[in-house]
Amino acid sequence: MTAPVTADAPAEPAAEPGRRRWLGLAVVSLAVSLIIVDATIVSVLLPGMVDELGLRATQAEWVTSIYSLVFAALLISFGRLADRFGRRRMLLLGTGLFVVASMGAALAAGSGSLIAARALQGVGAAMIMPATLSTVNALFHGRDRAVAFGVWGSMIGGMAAVGPLLGGWLATWQGWRWAFLINLPLGVLLIAGARRYVAETREPGEERGGLDWAGGALSALGLGALVFALIEGQAYGWWSPAGDFAGWPVSAGLRLSPVPLVLAAGVLLLAALVVVERRRARAGLSVMLDFGLFRIASFRRGSLAASLISVGELGLLFVLPLFLQGAHGDSPLQICVAILPLALGSFLSGGLASRLSPRIGAHRVVQYGMAAEVAAVLAIGLTVHASTTGFALAPWMLLYGLGLGLTSAQLTSVSLSEVPQASAGQASGTQSTARQVGSALGIALIGTVFATSLGHVMRERSGDEAAARELQHSIGSAVADLDPSLTAAAVESLAVATGRAALVTAAILAVGLIMTLRLRKREI
Repeated sequence: MTAPVTADAPAEPAAEPGRRRWLGLAVVSLAVSLIIVDATIVSVLLPGMVDELGLRATQAEWVTSIYSLVFAALLISFGRLADRFGRRRMLLLGTGLFVVASMGAALAAGSGSLIAARALQGVGAAMIMPATLSTVNALFHGRDRAVAFGVWGSMIGGMAAVGPLLGGWLATWQGWRWAFLINLPLGVLLIAGARRYVAETREPGEERGGLDWAGGALSALGLGALVFALIEGQAYGWWSPAGDFAGWPVSAGLRLSPVPLVLAAGVLLLAALVVVERRRARAGLSVMLDFGLFRIASFRRGSLAASLISVGELGLLFVLPLFLQGAHGDSPLQICVAILPLALGSFLSGGLASRLSPRIGAHRVVQYGMAAEVAAVLAIGLTVHASTTGFALAPWMLLYGLGLGLTSAQLTSVSLSEVPQASAGQASGTQSTARQVGSALGIALIGTVFATSLGHVMRERSGDEAAARELQHSIGSAVADLDPSLTAAAVESLAVATGRAALVTAAILAVGLIMTLRLRKREI
């Protein structure tokens, strides 16, 4: 494990021989691809899962978000363990667990087993991600490090877009279960490549105080409570009890939904984390989350921007497939074709970013990318209507992909540019956590806006309370089951809900853009 940030960084380790180093980069890029694809692949599989397994709205949100939630909750802990016990070892263990969990998801017979398998996938992903980023940071120096970070970041942006494409193809031709089964041969290939080409790295020396178990528990429980409250708010009631908890008593005569209590608990747990970590740092003990890192302006601003980008990306990819399937009956393959321009734009601009960065600065590349993302999502929010097809969305998806590629390729190097080598593992885990917290919160927040708007608009358009409730709980998949006289109102409701979700997404991304405007060239 690494110590809290200090002014003096230790000397960097000697680099691996050139050819093996770059082959190792290819392997860790495959690892990143594997876990990023599974973060987004469910977006186009979801309509099929809803139909086959009978998922309700909150169950569908949990299938999508539990992966990012567990991922985010455990990233820091596993990043610290990888620093101490070996990053390649953690990569291999995480890949093995990820493959087993993927098999469980493919064989799931109901919502409970599917959600459990997705949670286990999140554990494996949390072991893999910080190990890959810390390995890149340890093995590459100088100009090579900038190139390596560009490759690593491009894989995040590109594979996030390829996930729905691959998922749509597999779901159309083989069924959604094959989207998880494909992880088995990829996992075996990854394990073999890591054993041969990825060098073992770790931070030398022991720290006082051993592992920070308290910090790990507080971070996992606090983040878990926060996302749970956002996801379950519409099911259990944001304040007054609803659904299964309608008769749940709290205190003397007060009936209150569990959601605000869980939300308050999450805030208190995270506040306790801050207190515990600062106290341990002052005592010179190891810490799970070094708040000294956030005194580094580039790291603080870059990490916040990364989190907000993930809010927008995963939220958008959660909503659009539901709209296309519900409003037009699009198949998974048709949905993935609609998302294809995002993938193309991301790959194209990811390569362009590495050439632009030396000329105008990585901070400018990130800013231009964020501006493109905001413009694209805002355009979707303002133009989507009941007859909008995937083809009509293509220009905005292309623009969004171009922006995503620019930001993803350079944001990691911006965030870690001033972090001492001794804190690289800590910083990489924290920065990856920021992304995954954004993913989990994005799905929960944007999904809630979408589902709530869907129910409200349907009530206004049709006056049918039962139909509105069914449409909201099925997050749009029940359109085909409604009375034909209600179909037009349901499709219009889907369009309005999608537009509102996109506008909220654009507002969140705009905050991220404002954060990147404070980055300066001297910070890169």
